[in-house]
Amino acid sequence: MRLIFLGGCETVTGSKYLLETETTRVLIDCGLYQGYKWLRQRNWQPLPLGIDKVDAVVLTHAHLDHSGFLPVLYRHGYRGPVFAHSATADLCGLLWPDSGRIQEEDAKFYKKHQLSRHQNPEPLYDEATARAALELFEPVDFEQHFAVGDIEFHLQPAGHLLGAASVIASGGGRRIGFSGDVGRPDDILMHAPKPLPDVDVLLLESTYGNRRHEAEEPWQQLAEVVNETAQAGGVLLVPSFSIGRAQLLQHMLVTLMDEQVIPRLPIFLDSPMAINASGIYNRFHEFHRLTAEQCAAAMEQVIYTRDVEQSKAIANQVGPHIIIAGSGMATGGRILHHFKHWLGDHRATVLFAGHQAGGTRGAKLLGGADRVKVHGQWLPVKARIRRLDGLSGHADYQELSDWLKASELTSATRIYLVHGEPDALETLSDHLKQTTDYDVNIADYMGVLQL
Repeated sequence: MRLIFLGGCETVTGSKYLLETETTRVLIDCGLYQGYKWLRQRNWQPLPLGIDKVDAVVLTHAHLDHSGFLPVLYRHGYRGPVFAHSATADLCGLLWPDSGRIQEEDAKFYKKHQLSRHQNPEPLYDEATARAALELFEPVDFEQHFAVGDIEFHLQPAGHLLGAASVIASGGGRRIGFSGDVGRPDDILMHAPKPLPDVDVLLLESTYGNRRHEAEEPWQQLAEVVNETAQAGGVLLVPSFSIGRAQLLQHMLVTLMDEQVIPRLPIFLDSPMAINASGIYNRFHEFHRLTAEQCAAAMEQVIYTRDVEQSKAIANQVGPHIIIAGSGMATGGRILHHFKHWLGDHRATVLFAGHQAGGTRGAKLLGGADRVKVHGQWLPVKARIRRLDGLSGHADYQELSDWLKASELTSATRIYLVHGEPDALETLSDHLKQTTDYDVNIADYMGVLQL
């Protein structure tokens, strides 16, 4: 067998790994490049190594940096199977069409305002293509063995996100592990990642390879922010990622209210995608830590605003209340409309509950900006700006190391670090070399590994 690194190398996006034998070709993950323009331009390059003609695609999880390039393969004619956990397939049913719709809207905007060097800018793929690509899914259960040609696969739980898996591939007397994104052992929402079996080669993510998570207690932090805002008579605005984070925040808020740690305030979930994702988390409750009753409690006590008119009506709400809305970094979505109403009010609080990439409104607000631009208008910032730590879905370098130690790996295992920025890759590599006996390497983009 041989393995070719087509993405997720020295970056946290675009994960793609081509596994080949003499008769079989399988793509493990099929992610979009995101972030910097020079990376995003790779999405438009000719498909490498004919990956539109592989025998199958196996996905670790639904996040677009691992799955969102698949509609491009579909547009180029790929009609083979896409193997993933059932929950991953359902979440992709939300993410892919939304991604296609945004690309269509962006292309129309660039054309209208002549912002593209192309006379007729086109989306990478549109909503219709994304929906059609969903028909390729062949869902599999965790620990269910399935074969593609002469390679056998199975998925095992990786924490991180509903349906997220590590992929174990076996063929030709060799076994390869693909970690996917690895969750945390004490995550509030997701179960701990399952330790790995013995593998000859492991592709290990390194998103948080140079970081340790804060030891602060997120429950206490959240309670303090809610109580502070309620006592001021203000509104709590929570920009949130729609899948995973929004469901966790609902659970935490409802639990704190039920335990009378915070006052019982109206909670609005103002995101159609987050609402639909909440239904999926409810349906697959056995794959995370919340019971069916806990899921139902959140859905019953949180007010779901699906359409635009319901969203606008929140502005008429009197007294302290809580609004959870996309997007998580305040780069778009309905949260911006609530910013226009409340950002200039000293009684309000904006609470960020996830990583804020450089240059985003979230990063600027956390950095102390006294004005931010929203829909062409500069808004004064008088609301309190707070950060909620401890909710990351990625294991840090010590948690990754502990996961490896709990696994059945031996000193003969070769580790290739992927899905990380250069500093994270280097730090995790140094840490593992100092504390383990593994042969640790950093994967090269377009590098080829003979197995």
